[in-house]
This record gives sequence, C-alpha cells and structure tokens, in this order.
Amino acid sequence: MLDKKTALDVMSAALSAGGDFAEIFVESCERSSVSMINSIVEKALWGIGYGCGIRVISGFGAIYTYTNDTSPENLIKCAREASLAAKARTSESSGIQTTNRLDVESLHPIGIHPASADKSLVVEKLRQASSAAYKHSKFITQTAAGFIGYTQKVLIANSEGLWANDSRTRTRVTFEAIASNEKEKQVGFKGPGAHKGLEFLDDLDMEEIGTECAETASVMLAADLCPGGLMPVIIDNGFGGVIFHEACGHSLEAAAVAVKASVFADRLGEQIASEKVTAIDDGTIPNSWGSTNIDDEGSPTRKNILIEKGILKSYMIDRLNGLKMGMPATGSSRRESYHYAPVSRMTNTYIASGSDSIADIIASTEYGLYAKKMGGGSVQPATGDFNFAVVEGYMVRGGKLAEPVRGATLIGRGSEVLMNIDMVSDNLQLGQGMCGASSGTVPANVGQPMIRVKKLTVGGRR
Repeated sequence: MLDKKTALDVMSAALSAGGDFAEIFVESCERSSVSMINSIVEKALWGIGYGCGIRVISGFGAIYTYTNDTSPENLIKCAREASLAAKARTSESSGIQTTNRLDVESLHPIGIHPASADKSLVVEKLRQASSAAYKHSKFITQTAAGFIGYTQKVLIANSEGLWANDSRTRTRVTFEAIASNEKEKQVGFKGPGAHKGLEFLDDLDMEEIGTECAETASVMLAADLCPGGLMPVIIDNGFGGVIFHEACGHSLEAAAVAVKASVFADRLGEQIASEKVTAIDDGTIPNSWGSTNIDDEGSPTRKNILIEKGILKSYMIDRLNGLKMGMPATGSSRRESYHYAPVSRMTNTYIASGSDSIADIIASTEYGLYAKKMGGGSVQPATGDFNFAVVEGYMVRGGKLAEPVRGATLIGRGSEVLMNIDMVSDNLQLGQGMCGASSGTVPANVGQPMIRVKKLTVGGRR
C-alpha cells in the first residue's frame, strides 16, 4: 500500500517544522451493498475507497490532513503543510525511528470475501425474510431489507517505528417489517452482523428473522398505550445494552474524560454502579461485529474491564487523550476511514452476566415495564441524561408478563441507572449497531443479559 522509504520520507516531512509524533494511516476498502423494498432490488452498489491520513501531534494538540492522492510528492506536500500548522506548538522534532514490522495475528478467520461474492445469493436470502414476514401477519404492508459487506485493508506507520498491516472484513444484513392499519404503523427490526465474510449468511435463519420482525410489528400495532411514571423496568438482553452504550459508555471514553466533559472524570476506584454491575469493552472477541486485531493507531485491541462489581476500573483511551490524562492507551482508538483522525471509541461493550434467573427477575416484580426490544434515543454526553424508545414492551403485573404496550420511552441519567440496577441475569447476548462520533461511524456491539432497574421514569402516552 505504501513502501517504507516513502513512509519515512512522509513522516520526516511531517516533523520537519517540529513536532513530537507523526503517524500515517493508509486505507483501501472494497465495499458492496444491496437494498430491497418488498423483495424488489432498489440498489446494488460496489466501490473501492482509497486514501491516506497524516497526523502530527505536538504537545497536547494535533493536526490532521488526508488525501486520496497517494503519490509520494503529494503525501510529502501534505505532511509539510501539517508540520507547518503544528509549528507554533513546538520548535523541536523528536525524530524518526526505523520502522519495525508488527506481526498482527488475525483472530477473525474469513471464508468468502463479501465484496466479490455472487449477489444473487444475497438477494435470495433477503427475499426469504420478506416472504416469511408477509406469511406471518396480514398486517404487514411493507418490508425493507439490506446487505452490506466490505474488506478494509489498512497500513499504520508512525515515527516511533511502528509498521502494522491489518485486514478487516465485515458482513451485515438488516431487515424491517412494517405493520399498518387505518390509524398508524409499527415496525419490527433486526440487524445481525459479524467480523466475517459472506459465510455469515449461512449462520442466519432469514425466515426466523422475518417472522420475528413481523411479530413485533403486529403485536405493537394492536397494543394499548403505555402508562407513564416512576417504576421498575426490566430490560431484556442483546440490544437492550444500547442504554449502557449511549448513556454510560461514551462517558467512559477518553475523548470526554480528558476534557472533564464526563460525569465519570477523575473517579477511578470509586463506586459508580451497583455491585451487580461489571461492564467490559472487549475488541478481541473472535469474529464479533465490533472486533479488530489492532486499533486504528496500530495498538493490539484488548479486553478492558471498565467497571468491576460497581467500581470504576478503567477508561477507553486513545494516544492523544492519554497524553492529556497521563495514562497509557488501551487499544481503543478507532476511525471510520482515512478521512478521520482516530479517537477513543467502543468496540464490543456489554454488561457481564450475573447470577439472577430470568424467572426470579420477573416473579419479584410486582408492577413495572418489561422492555423486550429497545430502539433509538438521544443522550447528553456531559451529564448522561437520556431518552430511549421502547420498540416492544409489556406490562408486568403480580410477577407475570401482562399486556403489550406501545409508545413507551425510558428517561433517566446514566449514572443513576447504574446505581439502580438491582438484578442481572445470566443470558448475555450482543446486538449489532453503528456508532457515530467525532471520528465517524464505526461498527459496534452493545450487549447485556436481562437486567432490572429498580426505579426508572417511563414516559408513556396514557
């Protein structure tokens, strides 16, 4: 992707006017996608993205530039411009060390690279889900299905001698079933994905996915409106972990902690959650959606225990913010592409399994809400205040699941929710999503077992 002589010349140019550290990120990404409405292909796209980003760190500041013209002359020109922009911060260069290859061991075996696969196979798989959804319920009026598969190859080199190559292949399908009547619409959605090739589709029962989405949409279409108020809330496993991801996880990223824009800044060693809560970010899970072999600064990803039995143990830290905090990086630096400078981000973030049984969690809840499936929401990162929609919900009465309810939202503050988790089951499951932040949109897993929050504000429409 880039020869070592050119890389050394570029880094030398990047530090020519002074600087502490220079880094090159070269990317080549082959991507394929299919989108369908009611089993009819709307779009089928294929493309290649290629380019290079150059970063210069001086003190606690950084200059980043990128280009898709990777000729040596242009890269050196861009590097010199970045160096001049960083000149005011420092007058002395730390110099360049000889590049040393980092042997990257892949934890993610790939079978069929999705970008070069026969798309007719993909289309047939997606049609299976659509057909199953229509068969399951007469209220289904539309289905939408999608596929995305790509292989991203990267080279990361820096002035400290790092030279690392990695290849990331991911495949994901999305499916949505819409149920309608004369008054409104309801939606059921699933979006499984993995750090795998096209063989991932063989792992999926597309008819089951279509049926499940249709069931959610149809049940919610007939459901009564949810009552509001302060009550116990049971949140199911898998994508239920989106609340921890958004309301708490982002506040544990160094991008927020380093500038004191997090309620958890300077609180290492303190109890910030119930003793029931152990939370982990693990980028090493084989073939998992949010995993990589190395992060986007070239550091090996690792399992970071963020909270252990309620005690804050660690943050997710990138190089630049680690300098500000006086702490080492944790293999947590990510970016969408060469267009973005890297920053601390989550990978596969989840609340670990506990010892409470699902039956006991429900039976011990006299009255409350069971949030079976969560949707999107909004969060204020500095405070952790959140508002999330419940896609599929049921009331709990007398320790038993009761009638389905729609229109529920969960409203609260991340730090308070952590302290109010009083039961954690053992059925850990991960759910796939895309996480957006200052370094672009990256694949991320959220997850948890079933949990109970002993008191949480439910915004209802009844």
